[in-house]
Amino acid sequence: MVRPEDLRLFLRVAALGSFSRAAREAGLLPGQVSAAIQRLETRLNTRLFARSTRSLRLSAEGEKYLPYAEEILSVMQAGEEILHPRDNELRGTLRLALPSDCGRNLLLPWISDFCSSHRELTLQLSLSDQMSDIFRDPVDIAIRYGIPDNRHYIAQPLTEENRRVVVASPDYLARCGQPRVPEQLVDHVCLLYSLKGHIYDKWAFPQAGGMQRIALTSQWLCDDADVVRRWAVAGHGIAYKSWIDVSEDVLAGRLKLLLTDIPGESAPLYLICPHRKEFSPAIRLLRHELSRHLQEITGRLPEALKQAAAS
Repeated sequence: MVRPEDLRLFLRVAALGSFSRAAREAGLLPGQVSAAIQRLETRLNTRLFARSTRSLRLSAEGEKYLPYAEEILSVMQAGEEILHPRDNELRGTLRLALPSDCGRNLLLPWISDFCSSHRELTLQLSLSDQMSDIFRDPVDIAIRYGIPDNRHYIAQPLTEENRRVVVASPDYLARCGQPRVPEQLVDHVCLLYSLKGHIYDKWAFPQAGGMQRIALTSQWLCDDADVVRRWAVAGHGIAYKSWIDVSEDVLAGRLKLLLTDIPGESAPLYLICPHRKEFSPAIRLLRHELSRHLQEITGRLPEALKQAAAS
């Protein structure tokens, strides 16, 4: 019989690439972790890790077994929740990683209200545009733009209808004029975002048969998306931002939507975690609440575009 605790240690060793790191995390001795992996390998009659003096990595058989181990623990967790739904409902620690802009200005108040309503929850937040490694970092759940491309992640959509929009302040437009087609963006001051040294200097717009990409240069670059939005509100240039990041600024008149007859790039927002077991009752309810708020915001975009086009 495979022990659940051995499976959990197998997943952590696979994620961390180290017996000693997995042991420290679990409060065990390295020898205890090694013994657990050996028990599992004996039960399965196969080597799950390729070991050397300098490295530890999953073997080919370990790679194949990994998703099944995750699923086994997920099913066990689901069964426990059905039998004892109140034992882990809305309690414990929520370790969340949020993107800089919508994390501070939208998600943070909603998450704070949620935790204030459930006093037995402990909240730990990390706000950064750097993508957390949720297999290695002390984070259970991350909220990020874009569809995760790692097949080991479990992803749940918060809003799939969100898009990027081109915006600028009324002050900037009064001084510099308004672009009417994407090609005219090269004649304007565009506010660019960078991440891990990569500058996102090609703005993409969907069109029939593919994407139109406009290559830009700028003196304004930042690795914090909230700063790019603040620059736009202050009148320093044009930004290409997620609608949910700038919706309040647009509705308040601080920013104006541009190129309203051209669809912006899709920007879905996802909640991701390394394993299904992380979707506790608290996380499921939080996801429902966040999704409800976010879908209300994305639902306002068509009317906002229509009003901007008419103005």
